[in-house]
Amino acid sequence: MNWLKERSRRNVVLLACALSLGMGSLAMNLVVAPLAGYALAPDPTLSTLPLAILFIGMMVSTFPASMLMNRIGRRLGFLTGNAAGVVGSLLAMKAMIDGSFLLLCIGTSFLGCANAFVQYYRFAAADTASDAFRPTAISLVMAGGVAAGLIGPNYATLSRDWLAPHAFAGAYVAMISLFVGSALAVAFLRIPRPTATERKDSGRPISQIALQPMFIAAVLCSTVAYGVMNFVMTSTPLAILGCGYGFADAAFIIQWHAIAMFAPSFFTGSLIKRFGVFAVMTTGALINLLAVAFHVLGVSLMLNFLPGMMLVGLGWNFLFIGATTLLTETYRPEERAKAQGTNDFIVFTCVALVSLASGPLYSRLGWMTLNLIALVPLAMILITLAAMMIRRNPTRAVA
Repeated sequence: MNWLKERSRRNVVLLACALSLGMGSLAMNLVVAPLAGYALAPDPTLSTLPLAILFIGMMVSTFPASMLMNRIGRRLGFLTGNAAGVVGSLLAMKAMIDGSFLLLCIGTSFLGCANAFVQYYRFAAADTASDAFRPTAISLVMAGGVAAGLIGPNYATLSRDWLAPHAFAGAYVAMISLFVGSALAVAFLRIPRPTATERKDSGRPISQIALQPMFIAAVLCSTVAYGVMNFVMTSTPLAILGCGYGFADAAFIIQWHAIAMFAPSFFTGSLIKRFGVFAVMTTGALINLLAVAFHVLGVSLMLNFLPGMMLVGLGWNFLFIGATTLLTETYRPEERAKAQGTNDFIVFTCVALVSLASGPLYSRLGWMTLNLIALVPLAMILITLAAMMIRRNPTRAVA
């Protein structure tokens, strides 16, 4: 129906704008949080703890966020997430002024909660999209992250000294404007609230949904995609500074990494429709293997860090959008909240764990070994994807 098509496309535009600002705050944190942590931490091995706590905040908030939106709707849920982002930014700003590592960690936990809601923008696009438009809708919303890649690191560089001499306090002030802008975008969303039937009838048990081979493959690929990307990325600013480069260099690399994460989204949906979801995800895993090769061959800013981190971003894009598309084939409308919540809870549990491990492993083992460790999960999903392509059933997983 034309009216449904118009509403779906309007929502995609609004969600892409909201995601660009929400992810912009995350991109800022990728640069700022490890260095802010390093400035305040009592021990250098704890420097990545604030960023790890951000992802822990995402982990513990993903399932409650999904269930909350199942009751109050996407729009009110997203506004709640942006409010948490404003609170977290204020707390982190105060932490930098007071020199409190503990308060910084508390602030980033609220920022993690806010980013848990941001992750559902991609699913919100799928809610009102037709089966044919769904991969493209998800992909186009994720394309909003291109702006995030431009906004985040540049905004961090611009604002880090706004409240000098309190380093990075100004960056957290700047994040407030991103959450406010995101809230303005989602305020105009038109996504129907779940019906009384959908709220009452939750469908099959999550254990039955989760035992489907396609669900397992989707969750595994999302988890490895985000886990490997975060494992490497969390330590990237520290590795760049450790090689003698400056803060602006770290922001530059993270900026292009973020752009590479989201720019392919303009065509990833089309690639999925043309070549199939498993082929696109396999390509993403192979691209990540190539990224590891660049990182272990040297520490040149332009010859190793830049291409390596851009390939990490590209590989993540193919894997994550492909896995999200695959996941939408495994549940019925009334099962949406718990299936999506379970997926994101597993994904961000892994992300939180690797964030906690990344800093200590980098400090003890170094940049090269950190990258070599990533080969193990990448090999695991390549084997899984090969098995799924062999047994792929052309019909949808849900009758």
